[in-house]
Amino acid sequence: MAREADDKTPRRSPILATRPVVEAVFDVARNLLRTRYAGHPTTPDLELGVAKIRAALVQLKPGFTILADWSKVEGMELDSVPYIAEIMEMARTHRAALIVRVLPESSKDIGINILSATRLRGSARIVTADNLEEAERLIGLP
Repeated sequence: MAREADDKTPRRSPILATRPVVEAVFDVARNLLRTRYAGHPTTPDLELGVAKIRAALVQLKPGFTILADWSKVEGMELDSVPYIAEIMEMARTHRAALIVRVLPESSKDIGINILSATRLRGSARIVTADNLEEAERLIGLP
């Protein structure tokens, strides 16, 4: 079905849509937090994600690294912004040293660059990788 050029409503096929995911896994030995976002996360998904990230951060030492994989995100609603901002604020206050991120393709831009510029400015080195394999290589994962 065709849509008007000014229609910004995302269209998703129920068959092809990725299940919403917000994951946080920490590796104390590497002082690393890995986050992954996929599909079209909702407010409850992000609330749970914030809680997972908060729990993970207490296990890590200042100077930790974050690998944030946004590559499978299909879109997010505007009410997601406070949760993404809170995650970035936690990274800043817990003193992340390096954030390596993989962003979704530009047609699915969710505003991570703007949020990063306002929430993380000067607090951590931010590197954007082209794909997850490059991101893992940049932080020395096998």
